[in-house]
Amino acid sequence: MAQPSNYWKQDLLPLSILILTLVATECTIGIIASGIITVVNAVSWVQKRAVSITTRILLLLSVSRIGLQSIILIEMTSSIFNFSSYNSVLYRVSRVSFVFLNYCSLWFAALLSFFHFVKIANFSYPLFFKLKWRISELMPWLLWLSVFISFSSSMFFCNHKYTVYNNISLSSNICNFTMELYVAEANVVNVAFLFSFGILPPLTMFIATATLLIFSLRRHTLHMRNGDADSRNPRVEAHKQAIKETSCFLFLYILYAAVLFLSTSNIADASLFWSSVLRISLPVYPAGHSVLLIQSNPGLKRTWKQLLSQIHLHLQSRY
Repeated sequence: MAQPSNYWKQDLLPLSILILTLVATECTIGIIASGIITVVNAVSWVQKRAVSITTRILLLLSVSRIGLQSIILIEMTSSIFNFSSYNSVLYRVSRVSFVFLNYCSLWFAALLSFFHFVKIANFSYPLFFKLKWRISELMPWLLWLSVFISFSSSMFFCNHKYTVYNNISLSSNICNFTMELYVAEANVVNVAFLFSFGILPPLTMFIATATLLIFSLRRHTLHMRNGDADSRNPRVEAHKQAIKETSCFLFLYILYAAVLFLSTSNIADASLFWSSVLRISLPVYPAGHSVLLIQSNPGLKRTWKQLLSQIHLHLQSRY
């Protein structure tokens, strides 16, 4: 993760290898899932010679996540196995790239939630009806605006000067070893504030739209239950499934925002355990959200199952 906090390398590798294995597994799953979303939507775009708003958002979201998770994996590997070459220039490039792709990923997910909310939710307000009527025209502009905001916000992280210190050790009660730190010489409060300030707008949008969508779906589900004696009505079941999926998206999004804030604020750096937990938790959201998007889309889900089946057959043939 290219963040303005501490980068470490262990003199003894068992724990770092374990963390790297977990992070690599999460990132690999996320990259494969995002790759499936990218390929399926790109093929659909070529075949239909037109692109829907949902397809456009999913393409941008999946591409940004492939880049984001690749940076997380490269940085984690470099900090453990190739620490000496991880100089200030590479650190600055990876940091800015991480921030930009992170902001893009958060904005695209928030705009996807916003688009689904406007299309699916049912509120009897004139402004909402007007928004529902014009949402397809507004979304391309909102997507470009989110990219511009992400790029502008990430440029603030180019101006901080960073210095490398290799002589700091930190003891651990978990296992007996020391770790070297890559310390960023910067005002941690300012960096954390800048980064969190960039997260806040898409976080607010996602929470608001997801919460309102859940409320609308629950209200509609109650109306359908009252009007239909059959509790196993397919429409009711579809609404329940949509509520579960939206709730999972919301939980993962909030968890990811909290992990990002704790990581940039260096609050957990004094504790090896919590620092390791944050590193392992970081790829959970982009990977988990991409997998959930696949599970909620029949076409993507079919491709995902075919890929898993091919992997299973390949492993059986080898072993």
